[in-house]
Amino acid sequence: MLALGSLLRDGVPIRFSGQDAQRGTFSHRHLVFHDADTGSTHVPLAALGGARFEIHNSPLSETAVLGFEYGYSVGADSDLVIWEAQFGDFVNVAQPIIDQFVVSGQSKWGQLSRLVLLLPHGYEGRGPEHSSARLERFLQMCAAGNMRIANPTTSAQYFHLLRHQAHTPERPLVVMTPKSLLRHKLARSEASQLTSGGFRAVLAEDVGDRARRSATRLILCSGKVYYDLLASEERAHAKDAVLARVEQLYPFPHREITELLAGLPALSAVVWAQEEPRNMGARSYVEPLLRALLPATLTLRQASRPEWSSPAEGKMSDHMKGQRRIIREAFAQ
Repeated sequence: MLALGSLLRDGVPIRFSGQDAQRGTFSHRHLVFHDADTGSTHVPLAALGGARFEIHNSPLSETAVLGFEYGYSVGADSDLVIWEAQFGDFVNVAQPIIDQFVVSGQSKWGQLSRLVLLLPHGYEGRGPEHSSARLERFLQMCAAGNMRIANPTTSAQYFHLLRHQAHTPERPLVVMTPKSLLRHKLARSEASQLTSGGFRAVLAEDVGDRARRSATRLILCSGKVYYDLLASEERAHAKDAVLARVEQLYPFPHREITELLAGLPALSAVVWAQEEPRNMGARSYVEPLLRALLPATLTLRQASRPEWSSPAEGKMSDHMKGQRRIIREAFAQ
């Protein structure tokens, strides 16, 4: 809400639609207040002035809705146009719009779009239809700077990401947005982190100079799984490891990762850890890019769910076993 409000003050018009967008599927925002007696509504951000703000709850007709929002974003070149799925998986139904327009409209027809897709993504034990926004599909379609794909893990990162999108050359932004991180204490940011700084493509764990110089293992990941790794018993005992998360997957942050590696002089191994099965998620996209950056002396391995036809398990108990396996693999010597 702070990101949207500050953009309105900057004079940027905002159109926001989505499945329960007015209150947020996870009750993480309350943009529209309803009078239970009269049925009237009040939208506080609309009263800020400076620019037009509209927010609409969209129906479960993703192909039609996303097609409309893409067209709107092309026609209204000064607006920040946002569509949010109730769960990232629901974008599956809009795949033809993504394939034919969102990722290729500029190369085919010169159409410029600043459309933002907010796709709640992360493995919370909610089953195969409420876990994955199919990150692998978006990464497979990335080329020639056609869009931007991010997976922010703090509120400040999310804040700066949305603001940056409104003020940059037009290309779509796909955000793997958090679910449990909306209430995670470690994902909070100080107000000063919003009023200064900006979005960072790579965030490394602050372990201190001595630990960084002696670290022999770097565990890279993206998104919510970082906090699962951080809170694990294995992390407490792995004194030679450093955790870092890739907040922007495309364009791939070559420079930032190179700088991270340079600051770890004793490094002997790098691990890519992800919640998704081995044949999904970012692994197949990230692995060759990391190999190109790593010296021949460094080994690269991965920790993930095994290859599978389903994005996630259907039972919470199976989900927990899967998470534990990933953590054990990530910290294994």
